[in-house]
Amino acid sequence: MTAMRWEGWGDPARAISLPPQLRALLDNALGVRPTGRPAGPLDAIELPPPAFDPSGLRTIVGEPNVRTGSADRIRHTRGKSTVDILRIRAGSVEDAPDAVVLPAGHEEVLDVLRWCAQRRVAVVPFGGGTSVVGGLAPVRAGFAGVVALDLARLDRLVALDPVSRTATLQAGVRAPAAEELLAAQGFTLGHFPQSFEYASIGGFAATRSSGQYSARYGRFDELVVGLRVATPQGSVGLGRAPRSGAGPDLRQLFLGSEGTLGVITEVTARVHPAPVGYRHAWWRFASFPDGMGALRRLAQDGPLPAMVRLADEYETALTAPGIDGCLAVVAFEASPVPAVEAVLRAAGGTPLGAEPGEAWARGRFQAPYLRDALLDAGALAETVETATFWSGLPALYDAVRACLMDNLGTPPLVLCHVSHVYPTGASLYFTVVCAQSGDPVSQWRQAKQAVNAAILAAGGTISHHHGVGTDHAAGLAEEVGPLMVDALRAVKRRLDPAGILNPGILLGTTVGP
Repeated sequence: MTAMRWEGWGDPARAISLPPQLRALLDNALGVRPTGRPAGPLDAIELPPPAFDPSGLRTIVGEPNVRTGSADRIRHTRGKSTVDILRIRAGSVEDAPDAVVLPAGHEEVLDVLRWCAQRRVAVVPFGGGTSVVGGLAPVRAGFAGVVALDLARLDRLVALDPVSRTATLQAGVRAPAAEELLAAQGFTLGHFPQSFEYASIGGFAATRSSGQYSARYGRFDELVVGLRVATPQGSVGLGRAPRSGAGPDLRQLFLGSEGTLGVITEVTARVHPAPVGYRHAWWRFASFPDGMGALRRLAQDGPLPAMVRLADEYETALTAPGIDGCLAVVAFEASPVPAVEAVLRAAGGTPLGAEPGEAWARGRFQAPYLRDALLDAGALAETVETATFWSGLPALYDAVRACLMDNLGTPPLVLCHVSHVYPTGASLYFTVVCAQSGDPVSQWRQAKQAVNAAILAAGGTISHHHGVGTDHAAGLAEEVGPLMVDALRAVKRRLDPAGILNPGILLGTTVGP
């Protein structure tokens, strides 16, 4: 796999430039101007030596698997949110890890965690590095240093049970490799989020990821039937049966824990017979409420296609010029299902054909590259996602859109689509583009704080599938309440008494002595 750009997203060879018409739109409508803040070359950034002696780590994982050079450390600094990219392009690498450690298996992960706990060295589990919520930006204060625990060497398909239709994969397997390994035996996970090309299996579990075909296969946390986890206090193995009445389901402690309670080293997940392919089509609805009504009928009464997502009028106008109303993209395994099409027609939908939908699918993984091109041009581009029940969805949409319009200091373009649906509700995914201020990091952080408050006030969840990280830690505390945050902290104190695992992430404050 091609190494991800250190100052942006994805394969450097696939970076894109904005077409002239989009540049003109940014200039004329939003006042976007070049900022003159290009990133310098990677080899021009020098880091100080590690703050601790990593020789003991070399004894555990081998000399080549402890890397302390500036380039390796910078590539493991933070994730890929807009704030992360803006900061690293500005040369802000003060929170780079002191060492990058690549263990070969579960036992080596345990040994690394014990070594670090004894010396109070913070550990950041690192999969694909695709976090967009500050999930890889730990608190350094009070620690002797920071290790990025890169799980890339945990890259095997451990077992496949074709009778039970489960697969056990090591946590460092990247999603494309997982699909190749499973396809060779006729199966698929069916999990294709926008981070698919770089994200890892362990990262999917640790953040409760949701893929574009969630209507067919479910979110990743719904696929997981078993976990193996390394903690500073020892090993955890969960998932003895498909369902159990033996107390609370403790797998849920680690699904979504973002590396703060333990390091997921193996995931056992449901797999499905690989389809011959997917077919995508466009449908038009007169308005966003009309389209949401159609999606609700499918989600509640069925049948559900593999995917259904609905763009509002603003996103439709930008992505599909000439279409009046709102655009839905519908995906099927193999071929369209007449019963689904009948529901869409009855709800006022008009079919627009397969080719536009197929074109959308072909460009599915290009959006993060477009984000980087917008940053290059001087625009601020970021996303916000949330979810709520169907009855509250219109008010949540209005609240988030109004908040984004009012809190960026310059007129923004705000787009939205429904990305995942359930019998009881759906998620909303917003994209915002505006001119960068003189301090775009503060510009976005202030807007993000306001929009988090607006989401909670409107009854939405602080995150549907991006996770908590640092961006949503305060919102999580408000969403679940102080008693449950204290309960999570108590669990962390038992599993990680030194508080070394991803400190400051999820819970917002360090835990330990």
